[in-house]
Amino acid sequence: MLFNSYIFIFAFLPFSLGIFHGLRRAGLERWSILSLTLLSLVFYGWWNVVYLLLLVPLLFANFAIAVGIVPRDGHRPPAAKPLLIAGLILNLAVLGYFKYANFFVDNMNSIFRLNLFLGRVVLPLGISFFIFQKIAFLVDAYRGKLGRLDLLDYSLFVTFFPQLIAGPIVHHSEVLPQFRRHGGVSGRMLTMGLTIFAMGLAKKVLLADTAAAFATPQFSSAAAGTRLDLLAAWSGALAYTAQLYFDFSGYSDMAIGAALMFGIRLPVNFASPYKATNIIEFWRRWHITLSRFLRDYLYIPLGGNRLGGMRRYVNLFITMLLGGLWHGAGWTFVIWGGLHGFYLAVNHGWRALRTTLGWPPSESNRFGAFLGGTITFLAVVVGWVFFRAAQFGSAINMLKGMAGFNGVVPHCCPQQEPPRGR
Repeated sequence: MLFNSYIFIFAFLPFSLGIFHGLRRAGLERWSILSLTLLSLVFYGWWNVVYLLLLVPLLFANFAIAVGIVPRDGHRPPAAKPLLIAGLILNLAVLGYFKYANFFVDNMNSIFRLNLFLGRVVLPLGISFFIFQKIAFLVDAYRGKLGRLDLLDYSLFVTFFPQLIAGPIVHHSEVLPQFRRHGGVSGRMLTMGLTIFAMGLAKKVLLADTAAAFATPQFSSAAAGTRLDLLAAWSGALAYTAQLYFDFSGYSDMAIGAALMFGIRLPVNFASPYKATNIIEFWRRWHITLSRFLRDYLYIPLGGNRLGGMRRYVNLFITMLLGGLWHGAGWTFVIWGGLHGFYLAVNHGWRALRTTLGWPPSESNRFGAFLGGTITFLAVVVGWVFFRAAQFGSAINMLKGMAGFNGVVPHCCPQQEPPRGR
């Protein structure tokens, strides 16, 4: 069930709001949480009920592990670390099988000329998002950053349908206290939620889908081997740049708006990223909750910038490589992540050099900000070409067109004269 589907807008959402607010007004807060949890399971199972057999057992397993590793009286239980490792392995194994098993087998067959066979594994919706949330919850439980553990609150945290499929990647500290809040939801919050949802829906249906109509033919042509001219290639790349932003940010807006209707504030996930004047700022504006997760649970544990300048760049590169792979099982996603790791390393190196030389920041004047914004936007667009292309060759074909290797505009063939009669 998608947010822009008729069944969601005209049936599921109104029914869920009616049940939830009816229980709240009756003073049955715990029952409202239970109803919202069950409705969220219905929302997820609507696509394929079989995958509830994945989501629900994982929910109980992770909660049991969290109970076993959370410190008591300021001391971790003896089995806390082995349990944490087991929990991380469990979650990553599930993610690895469903998202990367076919990718791994296909590459093994290609590299070693094997004939391994694995039936096509269907990727459950939202698995990357809810696995990341479970991992963050376990790590924070081990670090002693959790308050009281409650199975019902945790169940809603994991399954809450507005953010279940495509984020934002919610941190437990942001929503668990809101689940425990008593009282009804104000009319102002309901109205605000409906407005944000409608704006997100407009972004998705009117802008993203319209941009896709321009982007898809160009990328399909590049994949088919057509030599695109500069105008066609850039129109496709820029259309996809708009499509991806309006699609993803629109869906995030719909999630934030839907959550507000239930009295829950989700974190902002996009903040005008294409206005960024450098790539560091871009990642502070684009998919903000993913950037936060990668920083807190990957980059910093790798050592961050605490182990010297060179190690910092290596950590940035590794983080973005894995971030690229998280987006999809394909080498084009890995290349996209590696590109952004390289961009970030260059940006941090340039800042360090300017600081050493005593130069003011590039963004301190209008020309510097304009130049930085232009370079950043072009670098992002080049990265999106790899993100969108299904194969490396398709991306290179697209980039050749963007570089003008195939001419600026289509060449028109001279009209042939009709054959003359004898």
